[in-house]
Amino acid sequence: MAPGKKGIIERLNAGEVVIGDGGFVFALEKRGYVKAGPWTPEATVTHPEAVRQLHREFLRAGSNVMQAFTFYASDDKLENRGQTLSITGVQVNEAACDLAREVANEGDALVAGGVCQTPSYLSCKSETEVKGIFKKQLAVFAKKNVDFLIAEYFEHVEEAEWAVQVLKTSGKPVAASLCIGPEGDMHGVSPGECAVRLVKAGAQIVGVNCHFDPMTCVKAVKLMKEGVEKAGLKAHYMVQPLAFHTPDCNCQGFIDLPEFPFALEPRILTRWDMHKYAREAYEAGIKFIGGCCGYEPYHIRAVAEELAVERGVMPPGSDKHGMWGAGLEMHTKPWVRARARRDYWEHLLPASGRPTCASLSTPEGWGVTKGHTDLLQHKEATSTQEMRHVLEKQKKAKSSA
Repeated sequence: MAPGKKGIIERLNAGEVVIGDGGFVFALEKRGYVKAGPWTPEATVTHPEAVRQLHREFLRAGSNVMQAFTFYASDDKLENRGQTLSITGVQVNEAACDLAREVANEGDALVAGGVCQTPSYLSCKSETEVKGIFKKQLAVFAKKNVDFLIAEYFEHVEEAEWAVQVLKTSGKPVAASLCIGPEGDMHGVSPGECAVRLVKAGAQIVGVNCHFDPMTCVKAVKLMKEGVEKAGLKAHYMVQPLAFHTPDCNCQGFIDLPEFPFALEPRILTRWDMHKYAREAYEAGIKFIGGCCGYEPYHIRAVAEELAVERGVMPPGSDKHGMWGAGLEMHTKPWVRARARRDYWEHLLPASGRPTCASLSTPEGWGVTKGHTDLLQHKEATSTQEMRHVLEKQKKAKSSA
């Protein structure tokens, strides 16, 4: 950590608002640097300029945390489903830390190293084997001296506990973030109980990320907060949701939506939706506020602008954005100039422009999770027989829905 920079816990203890960044895998997939399906971050090695630029855009938008692009950067995930592993997990993680540190040093930002759920856990590998995967990533984070650690995107609290137990051995602050909603994890453990277990495992910051829209995620973190307080424990809270509306999702979240992952654009939240989210999260007592899949820098800028008074600063990117559309006062068309006011954008109900589309979808709820044969992972590419089985299961799921 650069001299003079306050650490993550020091900032949160002082009541400061810490703003995270956005969802790198989705953003870089759209830019042509990440492959959908594996969602692995080899781009840190193959296209470092793309990763660096995205970090820089989030920093300019107001992010206080440069989260190293280490999502799914464990060797078992890099080798999953027939991928050719020409770049090791160590190489990916080291490059990710270097890029995050380079950009963080350009502003008042911290570097976070992150681990997430593993194919090994889904395949019912032992606690020792799964922890060994986390230890391998942690060795890189220790070598690169990241500022704090995040165990994120866990569907099962048990695996998240294992991750936290490994990460806390570093002596660095640990945050733990589950990809769950108000219904709890995939084995039915409630958000409150999940949070208690994570705090007892050693997490100082707990919350949720991904899988659900902002208001759903805030609701889940509120339940976590209630559980922690009821247990007589203390923690800080974080939330990094999707930038997609998901009112029709079940407990599995947006990956069950038929639009996932290539037709989600009609669900994207506007920058004005982000203002509401930031305020809701802040008033719920959540001080680490960021985003996940679907978030672009302008979304984070909206979060930073909404909380500018509380933070005491506007993001650099606001130089090119008038608050509540004020820049439209200079537009050539008078009816567009008339939109240069908060009242207009705060109460607008955006149209989709799709006359024949339904407003909601029917999620494909297969009802399987860790321990089910359909989720056993392997290194070989999906066979024709396996694909036929998947299509048959999909057909049955749709008919039952």
